[in-house]
Amino acid sequence: MTVPRFYLDENVQVVIAEQLRKRGIDAITVRDLGRLGDEDITHLSRATEMGYVLCTHDTDYIDIASAGTPHAGIVFGQHNHSIGDWVNFLELIYTVYSAEEMCNRVEYLKA
Repeated sequence: MTVPRFYLDENVQVVIAEQLRKRGIDAITVRDLGRLGDEDITHLSRATEMGYVLCTHDTDYIDIASAGTPHAGIVFGQHNHSIGDWVNFLELIYTVYSAEEMCNRVEYLKA
């Protein structure tokens, strides 16, 4: 079993990835990859190919997943969630689920 790794789309604050890395959790951002402005399906496909769980505020990803598009996992949160909320939730996912268990799973950051 492998641990989840996280791919933060352009709507999720970069500092979240930085905080995860400080905790020894693999996290990359769209900015790290130089891929700002790519279409949602491209981000989801890239994250899936790389084996990363996509983290987002964008409901389009939920629609794409609901249509049956396979993915390595999606974590969805609202814009009102703090950096700490995101970091704590992703760290929890990292400790509770394997990468294999996150495949095609959508987790929602609660208020």
